[in-house]
Amino acid sequence: MLTDCRAKTGHVIVCGLDGLALRTVEQLHIAGVAVVVAAEVGQPRAEQSLQRWGVPWITGSPRTRETLAAAGLAGAAAVVCVQGDDLQTLETALLVLRLRPDVRLIAQLANPGVGRALSDLSGPGTVLDVATLSAPSVIEACLRRREHVLDIQGTRFLATELTAETTGTLRQLFGDLAPIAVVPRSVRTGAGAGGSTTDGMVICPGRDHRVAAGDRVAVIGTEAELATGGRPKADEETPVRGSALRHALGAPGRFVRTVLREADKSIGVTLTLLGVLFAVSVLVLRLGYRKPHGRHMNVIDAIYFTVETVATIGYGDYSFAAQRQWLKIFAIVWMMTGVALLALLFALVTNLLISRRIAESLGRRNMGRMRGHVIVVGLGAVGVRVMEGLLAAGRSVVVVDRDEDNRYLAEARALGVPVVIADATQPATLRTVGLARADAVAVLTTDELVNIETGLAVRDQLGERIADVPVVLRVFDAALAETVETTLGFGHVRSASALAAPWFVGAALGLDVLGTFYIERVPFLMARLAVAPDGGLDGLAMQELSARTRVVAISRAAQPDRLEHPPRSDTRFAAGDRAYLVGPYEELLQVLRRDALSASQLPASAPGAAGPVPGR
Repeated sequence: MLTDCRAKTGHVIVCGLDGLALRTVEQLHIAGVAVVVAAEVGQPRAEQSLQRWGVPWITGSPRTRETLAAAGLAGAAAVVCVQGDDLQTLETALLVLRLRPDVRLIAQLANPGVGRALSDLSGPGTVLDVATLSAPSVIEACLRRREHVLDIQGTRFLATELTAETTGTLRQLFGDLAPIAVVPRSVRTGAGAGGSTTDGMVICPGRDHRVAAGDRVAVIGTEAELATGGRPKADEETPVRGSALRHALGAPGRFVRTVLREADKSIGVTLTLLGVLFAVSVLVLRLGYRKPHGRHMNVIDAIYFTVETVATIGYGDYSFAAQRQWLKIFAIVWMMTGVALLALLFALVTNLLISRRIAESLGRRNMGRMRGHVIVVGLGAVGVRVMEGLLAAGRSVVVVDRDEDNRYLAEARALGVPVVIADATQPATLRTVGLARADAVAVLTTDELVNIETGLAVRDQLGERIADVPVVLRVFDAALAETVETTLGFGHVRSASALAAPWFVGAALGLDVLGTFYIERVPFLMARLAVAPDGGLDGLAMQELSARTRVVAISRAAQPDRLEHPPRSDTRFAAGDRAYLVGPYEELLQVLRRDALSASQLPASAPGAAGPVPGR
């Protein structure tokens, strides 16, 4: 809808029209916030969505005064810069700050250095990175973690999934733990008591909701509450293999593991022969060698004489000159064999070290012995963040990328991560990176079609192991992500825009988003709001909130250092209270909008702002 919005006030300007920008516009529209889009190049599919929502857009470069003026910058409450290029985003952001230094600015920048410089001008929390925001969800899926750590006013809360051992109500089985979702063992349709369903999952049920044995229940509580109310069994979490041993051994241990992992059979055979001959020599010298006074050697002397013989540095203290003939013949054979084996061992080890150094300079290493590793396909901004997170969790990583000039190759090599420059859709490549021994695969290229094709190739090669190996696919469009999940049967499809959009929307509305995470296919949002005086939540009882949201904790204005959790359902909000809420973010944005953005602050002009929003 081409129009001039100079007269508008209190709206949010979104600069850009790619996947993240469109998702941000959609969520702002759902929350009832007036939005204007400024984009340089028209995109027919995106423009159709804008027209359907009734969102006006300005065709022109947001990097010009004229376009920003036409979008109503003079009266805007916030500007969200989510253009596809960091340079364009930076240019737009700097122009906005120059024209309206008082406006709330939110920008997407992948370069951390540039982002820090811009945040110094625009304020903390105003520069966001999609890769940093979406990587944790991918890492959790790769590690099969069902726990999400949330920091609420210095108190560590965990959102985790537990399994109901018997049939009963949530109150009977889990006490004061706050339930946020129930995933039935067998998918059911219809609404459950005190909640609503999405694809059979009951969202934010009441504590009197009954569950059957085997149902999975997502709850939030402190570590102490979970310790008494039930925790996942130790074997449900993916252990960090040998982390304590690796820490104790340090650098020598890493060197030994590297040699053992990358050494070929010839080194093993040579070491075995040397060991056998060494033992035979010690035994022969112990029993057959006689000193000048006629006594036999002890074991230490025999070992010492064996070492100096094979090293060709001795015969100043012991010699075979006065020994019997058979012992002299043994010494001749032993010296020749020992020197040959020792020289061969030195040559093999030298070749190993040189070959490894050359392989590292080319970004590749011997992966034949790697087990339990995670394969990351696509070394982009998201791939790097996922790689770093997996390494921090103690997991081995192998990277596959098509681009031999990838800007992140040096970083991966510096971290000791093997990189294979190849096409991950080819079976030979998947065999090279040890797919048969891998624990997880994350497909994170910037091309949706390539990601889907690679996922299908990985699934084909895994065969029956597909049920045990998480395959995480990055898909940009949220609707396509859901289609891939339901139609192609992939259980871990992540939309970067769906994960990141709540942060941009929250920042644009002046809200504090604390985290996003998935339960099944539904993205949940944890956010904090300060109850505004005379706002929509002031005086409202918590039980009167939407059935699809949950108040996890509340900090009273009169006692800001005290955290009340779990709050009672008849507790009423008061002005100045800080409430911590969780729920599907489409619904939670409605609740946050109800208070933090009342009609006097940011008038809603989009249709359909009232009422509950259907989930996915």
